[in-house]
Amino acid sequence: MASSNIGFFTENSGFRPKNVKKIREWLLAVIHAEGKSVGEISFIFCDDNYLHEMNLKYLSHDTLTDVITFDYSEGSILSGDVFISIERVRENAVNFMKPLNDEIHRVMVHGVLHLCGYKDKTKKDSAIMRGKEETYLALFPHH
Repeated sequence: MASSNIGFFTENSGFRPKNVKKIREWLLAVIHAEGKSVGEISFIFCDDNYLHEMNLKYLSHDTLTDVITFDYSEGSILSGDVFISIERVRENAVNFMKPLNDEIHRVMVHGVLHLCGYKDKTKKDSAIMRGKEETYLALFPHH
């Protein structure tokens, strides 16, 4: 089954998302809506230190961030590693007054959108990315 190609792992955080089956189905729907298919996508939930080290080592960014996506996609087959700092996401959830699960889903779909080819370095690209996030978050089954 294709959905088994989306994996969830933990590194220094002990975090596991709730409803992984529902999350997998939702992310597959997002990927298919973008006209893509799934190769291997791994979500790795980690702490700030782990993600900060990756940011420094691979991207030369000395900043804390909530998500880093490594894209190994080939054509329309999406593959990659999406590293998510649970500490950052928890803090953002508090700052934006959003439920933790909603914020986790936001960074997960953000990573998938990067794999789909969306960028967020300019204001324009960032606005397009945010719009896509909102559209797909609204599709997440909350029941």
